Amino acid sequence: MQLITTYELKGRTEIQLSALYAAAIGALVRSEPETPERRNALATLENITRARISLTFKF
Repeated sequence: MQLITTYELKGRTEIQLSALYAAAIGALVRSEPETPERRNALATLENITRARISLTFKF
């Protein structure tokens, strides 16, 4: 899996973020421990989670 950065997530809707989150979960499940793919999936999940939280707290 390629890392999805916070910059790439800006402007995405909740539906788009949810779809990306599901894809990243799938990549995580398919990845082997201690691989770049697993690290990218975990970092992507963290970035998506932050983007989703920022949507919740927009003023």
